[in-house]
Amino acid sequence: MSFAPALESAFRNSVSIAEIGFRSRREKPGSRIRIRPSVAHCASSKGILMSPKLPTLHLLCGKIASGKSILAAELGSLDGTVVIAEDDWLNALYSEEMSSIPDYVRCTSKLRGIMGPHVASLLNAGLSVVLDFQANTIEARKWMRSVLEQTNADHQLHVLDVPDEVCLARLQARNAQGEHPFAATEQQFRQISMHFVAPSPDEGFNMVLH
Repeated sequence: MSFAPALESAFRNSVSIAEIGFRSRREKPGSRIRIRPSVAHCASSKGILMSPKLPTLHLLCGKIASGKSILAAELGSLDGTVVIAEDDWLNALYSEEMSSIPDYVRCTSKLRGIMGPHVASLLNAGLSVVLDFQANTIEARKWMRSVLEQTNADHQLHVLDVPDEVCLARLQARNAQGEHPFAATEQQFRQISMHFVAPSPDEGFNMVLH
């Protein structure tokens, strides 16, 4: 079955598709761009990347298997920082309901409605948050911006620029390990990647390039 029509409909309705496979196993002031040569360097450079006085909302933009979750874990090791991972919550709450892309759209919309105020409250309490939800479309980033605007927090939009062939090799290895809650196929990778829109400076995010 082709999910292409559902994908197009979902994006027309301003709901973006994250990295997901459907064989459940029960990544405005003027923007600033920084370049980091490695994930480890980025995660260790706390004093450079964020204000010491403000909590930081870390956002992740990158295709399936580009390394978003690895980066999220490293950023989450910083003092006073928590990670909220979309895949983990979707799997825990909705794994039995998700067998198609429309199912995902419905479930992730529910999750955003719950997590948006929760993330804002954590930031307002002084905790930094790594939001491991995909920031791969303009609409997804608008939602993240709406969360940020409920706070006085700093932010970083981490952009992982990884070639498709590298992502696919990692995806194949990840699926073989069987540890990820969702196993995307190559076809699903290519369908979802068609909707990837890299962030532009006009969106006003403080970008860190990896």
